[in-house]
Amino acid sequence: MGAITLERVTKAFGDVTVIPGVDLEIADGEFAVFVGPSGCGKSTLLRLIAGLEDVTSGTLYIDGVDATALSPAKRALAMVFQSYALYPHMSVYNNIAFPLKMAGQDREAIKRKVEAAAGILNLTDYLDRRPGQLSGGQRQRVAIGRAIVREPKAFLFDEPLSNLDAALRVNMRLEISELHQSLKTTMIYVTHDQVEAMTMADKIVVLNGGRIEQVGSPLELYRNPANVFVAGFIGSPKMNLLEGAAAERYDAKIIGVRPEHIELSTESGEWSGVVGVAEHLGSDTFLHVQVDGIGSVTARASGEFSVSHGDRVWLTPPPDRIHRFVASGEAITP
Repeated sequence: MGAITLERVTKAFGDVTVIPGVDLEIADGEFAVFVGPSGCGKSTLLRLIAGLEDVTSGTLYIDGVDATALSPAKRALAMVFQSYALYPHMSVYNNIAFPLKMAGQDREAIKRKVEAAAGILNLTDYLDRRPGQLSGGQRQRVAIGRAIVREPKAFLFDEPLSNLDAALRVNMRLEISELHQSLKTTMIYVTHDQVEAMTMADKIVVLNGGRIEQVGSPLELYRNPANVFVAGFIGSPKMNLLEGAAAERYDAKIIGVRPEHIELSTESGEWSGVVGVAEHLGSDTFLHVQVDGIGSVTARASGEFSVSHGDRVWLTPPPDRIHRFVASGEAITP
């Protein structure tokens, strides 16, 4: 139904190559998330899959069929953009029904599909309203409903939650995940937010400079980052990456240790330092510690770990939790 394969796909704008060559397989029914910093090529890659940008070289397959030269309309994919792109003068019903009307479907089929999509998205009570009468989250659900009624082989989401406030982002993240479980349709989701990637994805594709740094499940990337870039990007707060004497002790150029894996004490430990900022979040406290001879290290403690600015603490990184990297940034495997 919705398997997507890229073989040596490149994209250049004039003399500038933004996707230097990508090989990627997304299985039917999989929720794949493209994640990376701004300018890493994730949205461009999504647009190549959608057909909104032409592939410079390489081949794109949809369900085993070469779709490289197909127009967007013939790829049977549905895209949901960051902007809702709704028609303000139309009701919710007509916004959702619009692609079906354009395709010439009969009135009863349209009614059935719109009502089914509205039921899935909890929009049944809003079908007579216009977009201006809805919240941001409701408008995004309308945009998703317009995609659902097309019954696509895959959904393509281009940072769909960027315009929502923090609470709505969490709610919509859960709703899209539930939608995937309900529809079992392939979904490709672009975001710069690694928390969204970690909580939603079956498969994460980490991009940097148009290249794929690593592909794997959220826990695979968390536990076994392939290089320093992935190690520093996946995880919140991000992994501590240390050089110098701290790394040399473990026969590495760079070592990484996650804040949540550092053992904290007010009495003794491997590294001694002074607390700078202490971020008290209730269940957790994040300490930013200036460690003697090493520099700034972030450590996660329980919310009841009582320290303040200027207090001395001791930090101990468990040896089995330390990630080691060579000078080029690649991970040293055990």
